[in-house]
Amino acid sequence: MQRKYTLGLASGLMATLLSISTSSYAQSATDDIAKYREMIADGNPSELYEAAGEELWKKPAGPKNATLEKCDLGLGPGIVKGAAAQLPRYFKDTNKVQDLESRLMTCMQNLQGRDPQEMVDAPFQKGPKKDMEAIVAYVVTLSKGDKIQVSTNHPKEKEMYALGKRAFFFQGGPMDFSCASCHGEDGKRIRLQDLPNITTQKGAALGWGYWPAYRVSSGQFWTMQQRLNDCFRQQRFPFPIYGSDLTVALSMYMAKNANGGTVETPGLKR
Repeated sequence: MQRKYTLGLASGLMATLLSISTSSYAQSATDDIAKYREMIADGNPSELYEAAGEELWKKPAGPKNATLEKCDLGLGPGIVKGAAAQLPRYFKDTNKVQDLESRLMTCMQNLQGRDPQEMVDAPFQKGPKKDMEAIVAYVVTLSKGDKIQVSTNHPKEKEMYALGKRAFFFQGGPMDFSCASCHGEDGKRIRLQDLPNITTQKGAALGWGYWPAYRVSSGQFWTMQQRLNDCFRQQRFPFPIYGSDLTVALSMYMAKNANGGTVETPGLKR
């Protein structure tokens, strides 16, 4: 009896020490990643994309040889500062809820005469989408430091939020994954990467508030549409259509949950 008790006590002690060791290692890794991001933050390469985006914003293009300077991102034609902090939102002219990228496609079509399908069909990081990435970097930078304030007052905004929530928790595919599998509770991580809990305000602000972002590992600037596309890849789902209602709905779910947080875009990721 004494021997069994001693073995049980030793096993319990070993499990406790292992738990403490694992916890300490995880915290150490998290701290190291935070220090790394802080160290390179002053030289965020997103600034290069922002500069290119401002040039593209003011440069005549498309069949109509027009600029995007009269694009209405929700605060009135040509008003860019603070606009990204309130997107996605309902737009009366399209009778749709749009995120930044789908709204920019509308402006490109209406102001410049460009075919949105060219943007939809283009691969990420190439052709029209490469220009879009730069324009997105320019627009979101002008909301940096602003409070996230996304409305669900309009019926279509409410509908889009509900669709986004449903999509977030939808589970399927060969891996039987959902967005919530990684981002639906506290304490989840992939390798050394902490995963924000998007169902909470704090987690959503950490997730939504720091994207789009420059990814150091790939040397690329990723928009939110590309970030979502990669999440579908990791779930082994078919890729969503660029600018589709599904992607806008997921953005709406994240953004509304993040209300009150701070826009920190363009972010800097590993």
